[in-house]
Amino acid sequence: MEHFEIAVVGAGLAGSLAALTFADKGRSVALIAPAAGRADGRTTALMDQSLELVRELGLWQAVAPLAAPLSSMRIIDGTNRLLRAPTVTFHAAEVGLDAFGYNIPNAPFLALLEQEAEKRSSLTRIVASLTEVEFETERAILKLDDGRCITAGLVIGADGRKSGVREAAGIEVRNWSYPQSALVLNFSHQVPHQNVSTEFHTAHGPFTQVPLPGGLQSSLVWVQRPEDTEVMRSLSLDDLSLAVERRMQSMLGKVKVDVAPQAFPLSGMSAKSFGKGRAILIGEAAHAFPPIGAQGLNLSLRDIMAAVSLLGSSSVSDDFGGRYDRKRRADILSRTVSVDLLNRSLLSDFLPVQMLRAAGLQALASLAPLRNLMMREGINPGSALQSLRSTLREKISRKSA
Repeated sequence: MEHFEIAVVGAGLAGSLAALTFADKGRSVALIAPAAGRADGRTTALMDQSLELVRELGLWQAVAPLAAPLSSMRIIDGTNRLLRAPTVTFHAAEVGLDAFGYNIPNAPFLALLEQEAEKRSSLTRIVASLTEVEFETERAILKLDDGRCITAGLVIGADGRKSGVREAAGIEVRNWSYPQSALVLNFSHQVPHQNVSTEFHTAHGPFTQVPLPGGLQSSLVWVQRPEDTEVMRSLSLDDLSLAVERRMQSMLGKVKVDVAPQAFPLSGMSAKSFGKGRAILIGEAAHAFPPIGAQGLNLSLRDIMAAVSLLGSSSVSDDFGGRYDRKRRADILSRTVSVDLLNRSLLSDFLPVQMLRAAGLQALASLAPLRNLMMREGINPGSALQSLRSTLREKISRKSA
């Protein structure tokens, strides 16, 4: 049986980036997944910290033409409730950046990663499905549907919500659902977006427009009740274009949707452990939540960076999964809870919840230091607390002097 230091199961964005990263660190890597199915019409917003990984892989020059900068991010209360929050706009320039991150269409990004995988001599792409994993003290044995067997020191499960790696490792999950689904599409518009992303908070979920390259195209994730999503999917493209334009309050002028949208039910999932023995979980094998605040893939890339830093130059020990779990737990759980609470606050008709949400957005709109703190935390998780500690330490030192 052929042996690899690391076997990555799943060749989506998270799995492909993990395989490339470990290969570039000098590890022998197998990337295992069947051939890609239908094209992914979604886009991914990578924040500044995540882009560092893309740059380290030498991919930015090829990715940049596909991407649109997110120079400003705007939140608008699109509800008709009695208590409405003020509009809040976050400008990257306020924290010394040209852009918070870049919005990248998934399909060409994945195609680029597949091409890059072919260039790495230490990375072997295996086009097959995993059928079974046996974890032993010194190695893992992976059986594939084409009859092959390989062994690996570490198995990275990047194989989505129904992860076979997670099941084989005996890791349980917690699932929950929302009375929502997401309509995903791209559209062109008359008025340039000026690299501004706008998120309307509606009574049934966020309506999020994100810039695409060229200035006159954007991607959209429209979260609403499942029955409303089905109504939108049944509309002609002209009628759907008009519905999008109205929901956007014609901010971008006349809208044109050219291709039928995709739809996805919304739910959440968190593994009860993010690693065990010689297995670790990344991406949606470990965590999944609604598309709010561009958290999904950015959290997955932090999974990868944590695994790389934890492994270093040493060989994989049989307790690596447990150490990875402890390293990732706080970040994953805090992000999952934050996104869940924000989404549920949009759905709640309970007046005190609406008051708290409106007060929070009012504080962000009016208090620049608080807004800057939140922006830094969104870009680089944990930095807000570090900044607060440094500020307090500096003030204490001044008083002592």
